[in-house]
Amino acid sequence: MFKPASHAPDQPLRNYATAIYALQAAAYVTGISYLLAPLLAYWKRKQAQGTWLESHLRWQINTFWFSLAGLILGLVTLYFEIGIVVLAITSVWYVYRIGHGWARLSRGQAIASRQAR
Repeated sequence: MFKPASHAPDQPLRNYATAIYALQAAAYVTGISYLLAPLLAYWKRKQAQGTWLESHLRWQINTFWFSLAGLILGLVTLYFEIGIVVLAITSVWYVYRIGHGWARLSRGQAIASRQAR
């Protein structure tokens, strides 16, 4: 499935994944990084294929798509006053995904395949 987390050969790609987590976190300050982060993850996905870092790029991509769905749903339902709850839940979930992924990356651990969805 994944190669063991040997750090030396994967260091450039690991730094890249770290930068993507930072861009995702910066999305609260600058919206453009919200769109830039998944594009960069898609760009390096093939290079990471078969490594433990593949799970992180998949995690980052899925974090974007599901948070975008939550954002759209929240905005659409804002009129019905439930949207603020949807947006709050999506925001907390987004922060969790960034924190959990970044912590595992810093420990040199892949994200379990069932979690990476």
